[in-house]
Parts: sequence; C-alpha cells; structure tokens
Amino acid sequence: MSKITKEELDSMAKQPKKEDKDWIKVGMSSCGIAAGAEEVFKTLTEEVKKRNIKVAIKKCGCAGMCSVEPLVEVNVEGMPQVTYGKVNKDVAIQILDDHIHSHRLVNDHIYDIQAKKPNG
Repeated sequence: MSKITKEELDSMAKQPKKEDKDWIKVGMSSCGIAAGAEEVFKTLTEEVKKRNIKVAIKKCGCAGMCSVEPLVEVNVEGMPQVTYGKVNKDVAIQILDDHIHSHRLVNDHIYDIQAKKPNG
C-alpha cells in the first residue's frame, strides 16, 4: 500500500464533501418509526429512484421533537436547511415536488429553518 502524498491530500480537501450535496434525512428513532417514518423513508426512496432525482435519502436519529414525528430534514443547495414535521406519504411527495423540484418551501409542515453560513 502506497502513502498518500501532500498533493493528493490537498486535492482531496478541495473536492466537495458528500455532506455538501443535496440530501433528505428521515428521523428513524423509535418515536419516528411509531409515527410512520418507515413509510415516509420508503416513499422518498422509491420516488427519488423513479424520478431519477439526484438527492441522497438518509436515515437519522431523534431530533428531540417527538410530538411532530415523522421529521424530515431537507438540504438543497441555494435554499435554507428545513425540518418538516408530521410528514406522511403525501407530504413526502409534496416535499419532492415543491422543495426539491421547484425550490418552494412546503409551508404547512415547517418546524425549523436553519440559515446557511456564507461559503457553507
């Protein structure tokens, strides 16, 4: 096995990180699963694949807002990071249509919005 050179490390550091790409996280803690997060995750995964949308669908743990589960966090380049709550199958599809495709927020289900840092 060869060593990585300083030039290779510098080149790797300049490449975009996976976290910088568009993603959707579904809260899959016990409270999320009890509220229907598995159906939301399955719907998002199937629709993204069917529509050939370039967004990663990920599972995450509890965000501490159990009363509004299932929670879905959405990060799309050029938009604030948004946490949607009380997401069901229909809302999940609306998030794909409005937030991901049309870059419009799904106002009726927003529970948190995080402004992005400049250059971040």
